[in-house]
Amino acid sequence: MGLFSRRRGDDVPVDPDARSPQLGVKYKDLMLLDQLMKLGSDLTQPRHVIHFSYAPSAVAQGSMAAEAQARGFGVEAGQPLPEYPDDWPVRCEQTVALSPELVRDNTDFFEELASRHGGVYDGWEAAAG
Repeated sequence: MGLFSRRRGDDVPVDPDARSPQLGVKYKDLMLLDQLMKLGSDLTQPRHVIHFSYAPSAVAQGSMAAEAQARGFGVEAGQPLPEYPDDWPVRCEQTVALSPELVRDNTDFFEELASRHGGVYDGWEAAAG
């Protein structure tokens, strides 16, 4: 059974932003972990993980980047795209073994960080290998 399993006959839609009562992890994050495992990933092995956030200004971007760096993330702060002039990208990277607890803690960190600075946390991705 995978991390994200449903009982047979359960046709109630699941809110991807809701949290698992057992782990406190958002269902969309559990689905991503499950997909990685289906691709043959050993989640106990370190892998490249990227978190994507957007700040409303260059000043907020700098603050978000500094806080993420202080937490041990490698950070790349880019320029906004012309069609999104108020979305200053903050790309945060690390190489770690993935666990539900780490995913929950990192999601909570980035959501709180973005919220405090008026930004948006757009989620994460990880290398399958």
